[in-house]
This record gives sequence, structure tokens and C-alpha cells, in this order.
Amino acid sequence: MSSSTTQRFLVIYSTVVTATFAVLVFTAANQSNARKTQFDSIDVQRINVVEPDGTRRMVISNMARAPGLIFKGKEYPHPSGRKMAGMIFFNDEGTQNGGLIWDGKMENDGKVSSHGHLSFDDYEQDQVVVIEGNQDSEGKSSLIQIMDQPDYSLEDELMLMEKNRVLPKEQQQAALEQFRKTHSPGQTRVFLGRRTDRSATLNLRDTHGRDGIVLKVAADGSPSVQLLNESGEVIEQLPVGSKKN
Repeated sequence: MSSSTTQRFLVIYSTVVTATFAVLVFTAANQSNARKTQFDSIDVQRINVVEPDGTRRMVISNMARAPGLIFKGKEYPHPSGRKMAGMIFFNDEGTQNGGLIWDGKMENDGKVSSHGHLSFDDYEQDQVVVIEGNQDSEGKSSLIQIMDQPDYSLEDELMLMEKNRVLPKEQQQAALEQFRKTHSPGQTRVFLGRRTDRSATLNLRDTHGRDGIVLKVAADGSPSVQLLNESGEVIEQLPVGSKKN
């Protein structure tokens, strides 16, 4: 190899090595920035938190970009059509299992409303723990609820509703009622809260959602304790002669 050829080879080699090094440094810098980026302020309508494989774990969104009900990555319209700002949680399979949502406003007629709701769900089922505060035309209330939910997947009901969406409303409702005849609903077992009548109550219920024990302090301060049977009849009461709840 001649001297000039050797020099050209060294120049080309040096250029390639330098370029490769520059690319590696640039790539590493970009990866480092991707791992940690700082902002003083950010405006965003929706944030999707995902695992490395893309599985959705949390969605933070405004009302307009709120997701429907999501099961294993598939999204269904919310049965109530509800759209609320908040934070929705998802399990390891990308299925919704709780959330924190809120809203509130004053209508043109001056009526106000406010709502905050934090809940955690059973596997592929509805909420089993709820903390909630409400204000609307009926008054103000705040509560904690503990629920039982059935073992079937809530997606079964969503798939039925999706399949029947093209049918008339009456047929959709009939199919849903038929489904619910063979699929027992969830039941509230414990209710602790301040009701719209300004009473504070603790209701302990059986697996059918029937009150068994009711402790109450009314708005005027009068307390009561009631024991009820399966038919909802008061079998024991303190103080004796107090009104049935």
C-alpha cells in the first residue's frame, strides 16, 4: 500500500470513527433526556402512563379526553355516558380497577353542584371501596362505602351492550334486564356518611344489601340504634319509641 493510499485510508477511518462516536454520544444524550426531563410548567389534556410493553397503567385527563371503560386494553363506551376529569387506575393487564374523578359548576339558573369520587375495584368488576362527596339540588352528602361485587367479569355486560347498540332502545334495555336476571348485582355492605338531611349514619347490611344495624344521629342531635330483620322490620330499638329510619 502506497503512502498516499495509506493516508487516505487513515483519513476515512478517522472520519468514520469520529462520526460513529458523535452518533453514540448524541443518542446517549437523547436517551438520558428521555429518562428525565424537567419542566417549570406544562399544559396537557391527557397523560397516559404505560409499562415498557405499552400496557396502560394510569390515565390523567380533562373531561373532554376522559377514557371509557377499558378491559385488557379494549375501550368500551361508559354505560352512563359519563365524562369527568380525573385519574383512572389500571391493573397489570390494562384493565380499569379504580379511579379519582371530580367535577363542579354553577348553572345559568344559579344552582351549584360539586362531586368528588375515589374508588377501588374488584378484578374485572365494579368498585368495592368508595370515598365520595356530593353537592347538588338535593343537598350535600359525603360518604364511605364498602361493597360486595359478583365474580363474573363486568366486561360480559359491556360486550352485550356493545353488541346490541344498533338495536332500538327498548330492545337494548330488555336484553340488559334479561342478563341481570342471571347475574346478581353488587351490594353495599357498609355505609358511613352524612346524608342530605344532615344526619350522620352507619348502616351495616347483609349480602342482599338489607339493613341489619342502623346507627344514626339526626340533624337535631337525637341518636338512635336499630336492629332489623330480613323484611326490614325493626326488632330492637334504642331509645324505645324512636322513629324508624
